[in-house]
Amino acid sequence: MATLLVIEDELILAKNIAKFFEKAGHSVEIALDGAVGLQTAYRVQPDVVLVDFQLPGMDGLEVIRALQKVEDPPRIIMVTGHASVSLAVDAMKAGSMDLLTKPVTLMHLKEVVDRALTERGERRALNYYRQRDAQQSSLDAIVGNSASILNLRELIHKVANIEPADGSPAPAILITGETGTGKELVARACHQTSARVAGPFMEINCAALPGQMVEGELFGFEKGAFTDAHARKIGLIEAADGGTLFLDEIGELDLGLQAKLLRVLENLRVRRLGSLTDRQVNVRIVAATNRDLEEQVRQGRFRADLMYRLKVFQIHLAPLRERPDDIPLLAQHFLKQLASRYAQTPIHIEASAQAALATHDWPGNVRELRNVLERAVLTQRSDTLSAKDLTLVGIQKPASAKLSAGGVSLDAMEREHLLSALTACDWNVSRAAKYLHISRDTLRYRMERHGLQR
Repeated sequence: MATLLVIEDELILAKNIAKFFEKAGHSVEIALDGAVGLQTAYRVQPDVVLVDFQLPGMDGLEVIRALQKVEDPPRIIMVTGHASVSLAVDAMKAGSMDLLTKPVTLMHLKEVVDRALTERGERRALNYYRQRDAQQSSLDAIVGNSASILNLRELIHKVANIEPADGSPAPAILITGETGTGKELVARACHQTSARVAGPFMEINCAALPGQMVEGELFGFEKGAFTDAHARKIGLIEAADGGTLFLDEIGELDLGLQAKLLRVLENLRVRRLGSLTDRQVNVRIVAATNRDLEEQVRQGRFRADLMYRLKVFQIHLAPLRERPDDIPLLAQHFLKQLASRYAQTPIHIEASAQAALATHDWPGNVRELRNVLERAVLTQRSDTLSAKDLTLVGIQKPASAKLSAGGVSLDAMEREHLLSALTACDWNVSRAAKYLHISRDTLRYRMERHGLQR
């Protein structure tokens, strides 16, 4: 259970409180004055402190202020027989979560202590996830020593730290690159590296929801704005005020929403659905896409003015096949992560496995590499990985151009190449067609011609 500290100069009251909470399963320490109470707090690191106001030596407010300076401050409840409005205000300012007036029943005290323990647990969980996100989203989380990765880290550091002197929102960032290159990781690194790191990081995948739902998520709505609007909802743009809003797959955003998003970028104001008033926001927009936005503009699927607004700073991520020197580092990084995640012993890569990883074309980029290694870790029974353990059946880069003596038909070569591409893309026809630089209909036609099906 929890550790409680009772700083109370009335010994009988302190003992009664301690006995009550010990019966509930908690560990309780008693101190009869403020100085001893602080020494005890430093020693036992309590979760909750019950402190009287009138104490020998130093009063309760001084104790509270001192406790707030420790690395992981406890939740503090002041219990006093001399309560007043001014004391309550001073206690709250010092860091007390509540002020109770003597005499107080033990059951009422338990209710407040239970609430304090719940809040402390939530605060610890929040701090844990914030620290974890910071570690996993920093520049150090971008693994690789290739020239493109070194330039990427430098560019992120430079762009992320640009903030207008007048307090207006930072310029937008557009991240481009193929599927699986790590655009979300870069977006988080831009936030963690910036002066907005203490602010919220909100994200939405524009391709994952229908247009009407995306609008509600982005802008929020008032109660009664539409049939299912049973309560007011704060939109992500408002929720990201002071921080960063990440719009993944921005190329899929509906044209009508593009116009509304452009208006937010231009006048820094957002209006909920069903509302008559605008709200000022200060949010940095980071968008990502694997599409060619200029081609989308030419086809009338994306607004040119919005594209130019988003491309104030553009960060392009190179595909994994263009930086093969990073593959061994990424493999080691993922294997270490996976071993920790699944509580397994560290796995080493044999030379044959390294060669297989180096010759694979990686149409799914870093995400595909991680998935291949995760599958290998979960099915592996030894502490080493060989080429056969990887089950890497995708497209391989040719080691050399050699012709067989007996020859081979062009149809057979085409069929084998199509089969390799489809297998590498997990039989996702759209991805395979994009990889082969042909249309989806063309690939469907050739699959039927060669009798290819999953």
